[in-house]
Amino acid sequence: MTASRHVLGGLWLALTLSACATTPAYRHVAGTGSAADLAAVAALQAAPATGFEPGRFTDGAITLPYRLLSPAPAPGRRYPLVLVLHGSGAIGVDNQAQLGPFLKGWAAPGLEPAFVVAPQVPARSANYQPGGDGLLASVPGPPLASVLALVDDLSARLPIDPRRVYVVGFSMGGSAALNALLPRPDRFAAAVAFSPVPPDRDMAGVLAHTPILLVHGARDDENPIEPDRAMFAALKAAGGRARFIEYDTLDHRVPPDMLVGADWRRWLLAQKRR
Repeated sequence: MTASRHVLGGLWLALTLSACATTPAYRHVAGTGSAADLAAVAALQAAPATGFEPGRFTDGAITLPYRLLSPAPAPGRRYPLVLVLHGSGAIGVDNQAQLGPFLKGWAAPGLEPAFVVAPQVPARSANYQPGGDGLLASVPGPPLASVLALVDDLSARLPIDPRRVYVVGFSMGGSAALNALLPRPDRFAAAVAFSPVPPDRDMAGVLAHTPILLVHGARDDENPIEPDRAMFAALKAAGGRARFIEYDTLDHRVPPDMLVGADWRRWLLAQKRR
């Protein structure tokens, strides 16, 4: 194990010792992270993306480069699959731009072994337009169908537990993560979306079938927080198992404490599709 791996592991452990078993539906967080959080993010940024092997998938419409983290195989065992969707800044075909801390955090010690796949899309996976309530709403971009086909392909080829397939994303990727729940509500066991523009709130009845965690900064001037607040209210009204974490001084970023934190990842992996 390298020195950077030791440092990262120590920081990760210190940040997750206070994990709790339950989380309120709405949580307000003051600030954007401690010095320890920022140091852990810097270590994660500098750490190599060890274990994320390159691959390519085509469904006849789009070719997707992707990175796949695989657990050590064990006879007869099936593993979760986590789909990680990047923001618009990583659009391309180099199979490198999506390898940031948001993805590399899944390789940190202490997490349950899982397959983690991060496709890189060549165009927007979600687009934005006015919703029925006058706030922004997202719709799927053309690559999202190919991303979902990749999930089906991996699920057919690898020892993946069909009850434990998850989707997470940031910004455009968070918007795409929520849209990924709409075509087949039985596909994903849970979703986490950071700083997304959610689908139109009239889709809350479909989304309510899936446990969802929304995370957003109140000072986000790229994807404003108001549509997320409206979607959270709509999900609760529809009987959904939704959670919302609002950071009062955060702009358009994944909160540093969550980039390196394990609590939300453990919550995600604890969900199982019925």
